[in-house]
Amino acid sequence: MIAAIAVVGFSAAGLAQQQVKFGPKAGVNLATINGKDAGDAKMLIGFHVGAFAEIMFNDKFAIQPEIVYSAQGAKMKESGTDVVMGIPVTYDLEGKAKYSYINVPIMAKYYITENFAFEAGPYVGFLMSAEAEAEGTMTAAGITQTESTTEDMKDYSNSIDFGVGVGASFNLDNGFFVGARYNLGLTKMGKEYSETVEGFEYTVEAADIKNGVIQVSVGFKF
Repeated sequence: MIAAIAVVGFSAAGLAQQQVKFGPKAGVNLATINGKDAGDAKMLIGFHVGAFAEIMFNDKFAIQPEIVYSAQGAKMKESGTDVVMGIPVTYDLEGKAKYSYINVPIMAKYYITENFAFEAGPYVGFLMSAEAEAEGTMTAAGITQTESTTEDMKDYSNSIDFGVGVGASFNLDNGFFVGARYNLGLTKMGKEYSETVEGFEYTVEAADIKNGVIQVSVGFKF
């Protein structure tokens, strides 16, 4: 009993010595997709906003859990000419894949100096929405047609995204900081699903497409 009380006492003393700071953060996302099926994906500009707690164990090492809303995805563009029934058809297509997540990273931070820190750690993302937008024009025999579509992709997307992040931050003495981080998704964004067409059921495999996001943030520590 005495030993147990001593352990609790030492643990409480250790926690009391830790410095904990809280604060908000927000910034811009430079998002794209990676993987064998990503094709010629282009960068999509989004944003992120959230909150964090920095738990300092000493003057060099800290753990920083966060909860962040993050708008991600990618842009695609394709153009060319095909021959359909002997008639040249020129097309110009643009599309956007828009995904939003609640990301929960847990970053280990190491302070190289009093103000500059490196960070790395895993994250888990919870899908909030997934949408595909497409717009294109087709010209054949002097006639041009323009179409646009929007499709909800949430039922065809993975609800969980796992990945790792690595980055750095510069901390000012007044509590403000700026940071940059790259989040690399390790799980496929889509999932396998089944469809029935004219009485026949077939399975669509998940495409090899994963998140990749550069985040530039500003925040404040209380």
